[in-house]
Amino acid sequence: MSIQSSLLGKIEYLPLDQIRRPIPPVLDYQKIDAMVSTLKGNPMASYTCSLEDAQAMNGELPPIDVMRVKENGKVYYFAFGGCHRFQAYERLNGEKLVKCKILPATKKQLSLYLGASVDTMFN
Repeated sequence: MSIQSSLLGKIEYLPLDQIRRPIPPVLDYQKIDAMVSTLKGNPMASYTCSLEDAQAMNGELPPIDVMRVKENGKVYYFAFGGCHRFQAYERLNGEKLVKCKILPATKKQLSLYLGASVDTMFN
């Protein structure tokens, strides 16, 4: 959760395969292992999360900020953070829904992240 979504109380669950992640992540695999363990109900500490904090999550991970853009009559979802959480969900083959906070956005706002390549996201 970010400063942009901290006031958004509504949490939604989106299918993992509907969320586009256009920027390749740099990953800490120990952190992902800890998140997978937490999702399985066996909390585990990582470099960025104490065991006490992992136990307080009750088998869930914090929601991921996802931008919703409507373009050409379609809805597209984009995420630029939460890379470790995405990897944890992907490792759990049965986990198809991702806990998210949805932020409405425009194509112009998305271009701040993607620059001139923004148009390639809507083909």
